Amino acid sequence: MKYTDAHIHLSDPEYKQKTEQVIKDAKQAGVVALVSNSVNLETSKKSLQLAQDRKDFVYAALGIHPWNVSKLAPNELEQTIELIQNAVNAKAIVAVGEIGTDPQYAKNRQQKDQQAQVFQHTLKTAETLQLPAIIHSRWSAPKILETLPSYKLRGVLWHWFSTPTEILPKITARGDYVSEGPPTTFSDRTKEVIKLVPLENLLTETDGPVHYYDPAFKDRPTTPAFIPEVVKAIAEIKKVKEDEAAEQIHRNFTTLFGI
Repeated sequence: MKYTDAHIHLSDPEYKQKTEQVIKDAKQAGVVALVSNSVNLETSKKSLQLAQDRKDFVYAALGIHPWNVSKLAPNELEQTIELIQNAVNAKAIVAVGEIGTDPQYAKNRQQKDQQAQVFQHTLKTAETLQLPAIIHSRWSAPKILETLPSYKLRGVLWHWFSTPTEILPKITARGDYVSEGPPTTFSDRTKEVIKLVPLENLLTETDGPVHYYDPAFKDRPTTPAFIPEVVKAIAEIKKVKEDEAAEQIHRNFTTLFGI
């Protein structure tokens, strides 16, 4: 079976000394591709380099995470957008991400407005360059759902979607994708999302280096090698064969990212 990790932060400092081992373990587990998501200009540059160094396995998504918006250096947004534009010309990028809004990282109205502005600029970049957008939507999903129709995007991935589940039919009706990770094996909330999202709209992720504290993952560094366990859980929830789930998720990955 072929597995994919649509959302991992391989450019995170925690992976710096472990990159080769992470990739080796992933391949041994049957993972055939992963998307290295970025959170600022520095990690965007690193994700791009990882993709260039490990073609046909690591793919880059460049962007600015909402938790970094209030800490942006002067011209960092403009430089990140320029980097994305250059990467498209070099055919070295598959998405704009991770981008979005999150009120947890906005202490006041000014920071909320700044998040919205950065999100709008990066969405516009994704639209102009016809790249998929990888969305962070914690506690802001309804507002983001209202925003997205203003842009003609090639595709949208709602990364680690949690709530409110009531809007999931609208998300999937748009043709958007939803990615879920290790919590699929132990979280009732995530299992409910899996039940509500058609298999044709699902992708798998780890969001590494995020650590999980369920006994099945506790004390294990997060790597794409977790993905087979996620797919197995999805197959059980969807009541389909494991290879059927893996095949459809792989097809979804290649369709969204054009790989």
